[in-house]
Amino acid sequence: MSKKHAVGAVLLWSTVASAFKLSLRYMSPLQLLFWAFLTSLVLYGALYFRSFRPSRENLRSAYLGLVLLLYYTVLFSAYDLLPAQEAQALNYTWPLALVLLSVPLLKRKLALKTLFGLFLGFLGALIVATRGNVLSLGFSNPIGDALGLGSALIWAAYWLLNVRDGRRLEEKMFWNFAFALFYASLLMPFAGFSPPPLKGIAGAVYVGLFEMGVTYLLWYRAVESDVAFASNLAYLVPFLSLLFISLILGERIEPTTVLGLILIVVGILLGREE
Repeated sequence: MSKKHAVGAVLLWSTVASAFKLSLRYMSPLQLLFWAFLTSLVLYGALYFRSFRPSRENLRSAYLGLVLLLYYTVLFSAYDLLPAQEAQALNYTWPLALVLLSVPLLKRKLALKTLFGLFLGFLGALIVATRGNVLSLGFSNPIGDALGLGSALIWAAYWLLNVRDGRRLEEKMFWNFAFALFYASLLMPFAGFSPPPLKGIAGAVYVGLFEMGVTYLLWYRAVESDVAFASNLAYLVPFLSLLFISLILGERIEPTTVLGLILIVVGILLGREE
């Protein structure tokens, strides 16, 4: 079953970039994260309610929820400003950001191969962001590109914080999203409390289920059973995502996006620990 879990997670994650962009046609980034957080909280609450137990340990979710809020606010803002293909490619540099963060936080020393991988990966990101105009640094949307790369850095930080959390998956995810939803509610006056169109809510529910909820559970089960298979299969996500972006959103996939993604993936492979 582990392979089915991994395949299911990869296929679902490949659709979320398109879901982000479609949802943002009907609502603001803040509205999208509020309704998506609410959906995820209901899902994790349904899984967790039988063993529900408040404890002081769950207070660590106060800052994890804040990081989640920051991540999705930045990510959705990037998708709001950029073509979906560009935003998802820049966000996919998060494993490279994870390697960089491991130097000061985990005292990791980088091998020459890893440094070359970082160079290739961020060169790929530069190619995507400038659409091939690397020498002139002609960014298509400097703010959107900065948000796309920033989301990768924030997710890498969240991953490092979360991996040290020994609580059961359903428990920590419930509390993470409970705090994240609380913080999002405080921001809602800036987005307006008027309900968005039904299409927007449907998109947000999809995002909450298949970006933040069900897919993460599938992935967790897959990694538990066969981490090598799941990890290798994950490299298909950005390329399958381009296929869905082309079919669902009708975006013309730029050759520079494909080239940049190839360099990013090669950079991630070179940067992996042996």
